[in-house]
This record gives sequence, structure tokens and C-alpha cells, in this order.
Amino acid sequence: METLIPVVNKLQEIFNTVGAEVIQLPQIVVIGAQSSGKSSVLESIVGRDFLPRGSGIVTRRPLVLQLVNVPSLEERQRAASGETSTQAEEWATFLHCKHKSFTDFDEIRQEIETETERTTGTNKGISLEPLYLKIYSPHVLNLTLVDLPGITKVPVGDQPPDIEGQVREMILSYVSNPNCLILAVTAANTDMATSEALKLARDVDPDGRRTLAVVTKLDLMDAGTDAMDVLMGRVIPVKLGIIGVVNRSQHDINTGKRIVESLQDEQGFLQKRYPSLANRNGTRHLAKTLNRLLMHHIRDCLPELKTRVNVLTAQYQSVLQSYGQPVEDKNATLLQIITKFATEYCHTIEGTARNIETSELCGGARMCYIFHETFGRTLESIDPLAGLTMLDILTAIRNATGPRPALFVPEVSFELLVKRQIKRLEDPSLRCVELVHEELQRIIQHCSTYNTQELLRFPKLHEAIVEVVTGVLRQRLPITNEMVHNLVAIELAYINTKHPDFIDTALVSASVSSSKNDPPAEGIRRWKSDKVEDAGMEEKPKGNPQPPMYSSPSRSHAVNLLDTPMPATRKLSQREQRDCEVIRRLIKSYFLIVRKSIQDRTPALMQS
Repeated sequence: METLIPVVNKLQEIFNTVGAEVIQLPQIVVIGAQSSGKSSVLESIVGRDFLPRGSGIVTRRPLVLQLVNVPSLEERQRAASGETSTQAEEWATFLHCKHKSFTDFDEIRQEIETETERTTGTNKGISLEPLYLKIYSPHVLNLTLVDLPGITKVPVGDQPPDIEGQVREMILSYVSNPNCLILAVTAANTDMATSEALKLARDVDPDGRRTLAVVTKLDLMDAGTDAMDVLMGRVIPVKLGIIGVVNRSQHDINTGKRIVESLQDEQGFLQKRYPSLANRNGTRHLAKTLNRLLMHHIRDCLPELKTRVNVLTAQYQSVLQSYGQPVEDKNATLLQIITKFATEYCHTIEGTARNIETSELCGGARMCYIFHETFGRTLESIDPLAGLTMLDILTAIRNATGPRPALFVPEVSFELLVKRQIKRLEDPSLRCVELVHEELQRIIQHCSTYNTQELLRFPKLHEAIVEVVTGVLRQRLPITNEMVHNLVAIELAYINTKHPDFIDTALVSASVSSSKNDPPAEGIRRWKSDKVEDAGMEEKPKGNPQPPMYSSPSRSHAVNLLDTPMPATRKLSQREQRDCEVIRRLIKSYFLIVRKSIQDRTPALMQS
């Protein structure tokens, strides 16, 4: 029976280390209103000052306190058991720094405060993360206690407005465990009928089989009153009993009164005020009662715990066996896993993977479809002359000739217009790169899905490999996009009119000139930059003749040539139509050459 509590404490440490509370273990949860004396009760049970003190809410995160009874220092030295190398009568360890032993209980208090502020800050906020403390002493009984924040109503400091709800939810998360005992602490100078601790305990334990009540501050009751009816269970009956204790006053704490002396004064007070109940109350009786109740409770829960442990052992043993033999050479194993992942990745692209999808294209097949179907059709759907009107071509020709009329079609106009059309090939190329990049990322997930055995053996390592490969692809994407930009820029930088597939300009001009059935130009266009003389060529009105255009300023108003009325429409001359048609054919011919080059080189960039 005496070994039950240490075994449960060991299981609790194991579950906390692995980060999974797979079994609800028996423990004693201490609840009570703020400043009801919970911390004083725990210190009296331990017999040492080690908990933070102060006004307001002091306990701001769960404190799992494990008390371990050990032989005295002399007995351990005689037996030389080697259980611990600590040469002290009492010491403590924290789970977050379990390799360090604390023999000074003031340092324990400081460590609790530091660790609490680390998770909750310096304000009055609370945290759900528990703090594990194990105290070894020959003066304690084997116990596991959980000290929770006190029940509060009004937020103080930087506490959130719903602090009451947060504390209540935290307490319920612990006391709802059917394997835990509830130690409901209530001050004697308050009405038991208004005890929040007993109310919460009754909500989760209506039968009262798990609840033990503790009445603190018996010495602070009003003169002429006592707690006899409360301790006898006549006010509110509690099945496991009601135990009264006397806490140290704030004056005793400030003056450094030892807990041993306080326990002696407590026993004298009980003998004087409650002689018939003195042997059933007090801190010593409370510790013995808690030890007895916890051992009996563990004994009652033991069959279920044993069954649950056996089931979990079988499950995890099966998982452990599926991992294969232990890893002897870590470097070789790491290299083997990386090589296997890389091989599976390459096989998926090449189409030689063991698990081939039959419902949709994936891997290299999908990339081939993107290159030759999606990307190819997109480029073929681009009209070489889209967005390029006869007016645009004529404008470029005139701008290229400058102030002098040109005898031949200027080459500058052709280069200007064909670069504008070639630029339209950049967006489809970038979209092709994006689609291939998405498929490469899908291949990573495909490899992860079918490497189930490796995932089970080394899940963290596999996640790291996937993250690294994904990061490499993510870094590769902007580089590939830049290469596409450069590819288009190269085509724009030099227009190779000597390309063997490019049609000869003289032949185009001759073909256009000899064609007598050429279609007319695109309707009638408005041309705002025609010479002013073109307006004079229009048919003059039959009325009075207009005054001379360049009349003397002394006899007429100054004339602004830009404000001279322009003809609303005009037809392109035969020569203008011929020049525009020559440019159109040249643009189409060179655009098709560049389009084929882009279509061939973009997939090559992706595979390089």
C-alpha cells in the first residue's frame, strides 16, 4: 500500500515528460476562495515555508506538489542506499530543472515566482500550464496535491474581465477527473452555505464520495461563536468528513515563527476550544487523513488503471515494433532516408514510381501536360496582331520618319511594334512556371503519403526533410521567374531580321504591291495629326470663300494651327495601306519565330 502513491507520482512524471496525459491519475486537488488559507494548509502539511506570499491572487498557475517520504539523513548515510547524492535532510526538485536540487526553501519560493512570471508575466494573469515540484523529506507522508488559483470574482491589475470564468474552467478541468479527490478549503469566519469551493465540489461530485472539507482560521471566529456545528457536519454534511485547522497569522509569518511551533500552538488551541474534537482535527490529522484517503482511492482505481496501462502498453509496443530494429549508425540512417526520399521524388517525376496514380495526372506526366498542352495552347491562342490596329501601325511609321517623308518603310517602326507584341509572351510563361512549381510541391506530398513506414519510424525527421525540400522550391521559384524575365528581355534586346525563318522584306513589299485584291483598310479612321493642308483638300463650301489661312495679323486674328478644324474621317492612301500591310506581315512572321523559341526554352529552364 505504501508504494502506491510513489508509483502514481512516477507515472505522472512520465506522462508529463512525453507530453500526453493519456490516463487520468488519482491525485488530491486543493480548491478554495482567494485568501481562504490554501497555501497555509499546504505549508503546514509540508512543514516548511516555500510558497509565494502576497496580497491578491498569488497562485497563478497549477502547482502539482508531490511529497515523498524518505529516511532521515543519518539513516541514509548508514544504509548508503545511493538513492540521491543530496547530502541534506530535506530537498526538492522541479520537473523543468530536475537535475538541480534545492535545499534552501527560500530558493524554491523564488523559483516558483520566476517560473510563474515566465509563463504569466508580471501582471495578475493566470496560466493553465502546471508547475511540478517534488519535495523529499522524512517529515512528510506520501501525497500528491494540486494547488490551484483561488476563486475570485472581481478582476484586479491587468487581469482579463473574464478572470472568474477562466479560474472556474481551470478548476473544473481538474476536479472533473473522476479519479481525483477534492480538498475544499473554506475559512471559518465565513458562512459555509456560501462556500464556492463546496459548491464546485458538489457540482462535479454530487454524491460526495470524493470531497473532503477543510475549515481554516478557527482562531479568527467572532467572540462567542465556534465551529462545533460545522465540524460535526450539522450545517453541511460532507461524506469524507470536515477537518478544522489553525493557520499562522500574518504576524507570525512576518516574525518568522516556525511551522513546528505553529503546529504546537494549533494543538493547544484545539485542546482548549474543541477538546472533544481535538484528536480529529488539526494539520497532522489532516495529513494522515489525506494519505489514507489517497491510498484507498488509488487502490479502488487500481484495477481500471492496470487495465488501461496494459492496453496502452500493448498499443505502444506494437507501434515500437513497427519502427523496426534500433538505429545503430545515425549518420548512415539519415543518409539512407534522404536518399530514399530523393529517389522516390525522382521516380515520381520520371513516371517509374511504385505507386502510380490512376485517377489523375501527376508528377512528370502532369508537367509534360503543362508544357505541351496548357502552355502550348495558351501561346498558340495569342494573336500576333492582337491589340494592334492599322492606326497604331501608321502612327508608328509616321513617328519613325520624323519631319521628312520616307521613301521606304522605316525599320524602327517594325522593331517598336514587334517588341510590344513579344512582351505579351511573358505572362503566359510565368504562369507556366507557377503551375510547374505547384506540381513539384504536390510531388512532395505524394512521396510523404506513400512513405508510411518511414513516417512512423522518424516522423520528425521526415517533416524536416519535407520542410527543407519545400523551402528549396520556394527559393527556386523567384530565380526561375527571373530567368523567364531574362529570356524575354533577350528577345527584346535584339531583333534578328536575318533569321532564316524570317520572311524577306523585299519579297513582302513586292507581294503586297502586286496584290490587287487587297482588302481595304480597317474602315475609316480619324487621324488627328494630318497636315493642315489636308483640310484644304476637302470640298469647299458653296458659300462665301474663307479668308486666306495665312492672312496678315493686322487684318485678322492669329491662327492656331492646332485649333484648325480637322476632317472627322479620312481614308488611308494606297501607299499607307501598303506600308501598314508590310509591317503587319513582318510582325506576324517574327512573332511566330519568337513564340516558338519561348515555347521551347521555357520548359528547358524548368528542367535545368
